[in-house]
Amino acid sequence: MTFVQKFAVDDREFAGKRVLVTGGTKGAGEAIVRRLSAAGAMVATTARSATEACQPKLFMRADISTLAGVEKVAAGVMEQLGGVDIIVHNVGGSKSPGGGFAGLSEQAWQDELDLNLLAAVRLDRLLVPHMIEQGSGVIVHMSSIQRRLPLHESTIAYAAAKAALSTYSKALSKELGPKGIRVNTVAPGWIHTTASEAMVKRLASHSGSDEATARQGIMDALGGIPIGRPAWPQEVAELVAFLVSDRASAIHGAEYVIDGGTIPTV
Repeated sequence: MTFVQKFAVDDREFAGKRVLVTGGTKGAGEAIVRRLSAAGAMVATTARSATEACQPKLFMRADISTLAGVEKVAAGVMEQLGGVDIIVHNVGGSKSPGGGFAGLSEQAWQDELDLNLLAAVRLDRLLVPHMIEQGSGVIVHMSSIQRRLPLHESTIAYAAAKAALSTYSKALSKELGPKGIRVNTVAPGWIHTTASEAMVKRLASHSGSDEATARQGIMDALGGIPIGRPAWPQEVAELVAFLVSDRASAIHGAEYVIDGGTIPTV
């Protein structure tokens, strides 16, 4: 499976815009960095490490699940960019073990909250005041459909943290809208990344089946994906690019699901 670009990119749309994308060296984050950079933005990103495939021009190595990491990134943004016009909080993930609620320790809960909720809260607290001073800005928080469809066996803490992030984002939008700052949330479902494909390969090897069968098994566990496939990172990036653009200037306090129809309800 390969992604085919079907749309043109205006290479001047974000000219002069200063952007921070967290978790921007892999998956959807990398795609967002590439998409906004291609449209003329000056993009800084952060992650625990860069990758051979993605070496951003403005990269800050930091663990933003910690307060020290967040402070390092905020200081780096102000030093390198002199401020920020667009923030995309993409960082997130789960390392919790299986076993349901009883399998989650105190530390596991704290780790999930630090990465999936508090990283965004802390970074906003440091950078949003500068947006307020300039009277403009756009923020996108990356949530997940698991805030509505939690997988109880393994992702309770992750789902709860993402649900809290969506609620926080809505509250923030009410406060910042009158100050010229738009805030929205994107909730992806299964995204076709190198990590997800590695998982498909592991499942196929473990079950003795082929990758197509393993991929279908994941979709069945999700209750099915009506379009028949996960989203590509570039498709998530295109949605984010629209939301942070002037084309979406009246979209505020909203959450956009990109899951191929996985969520079965209105």
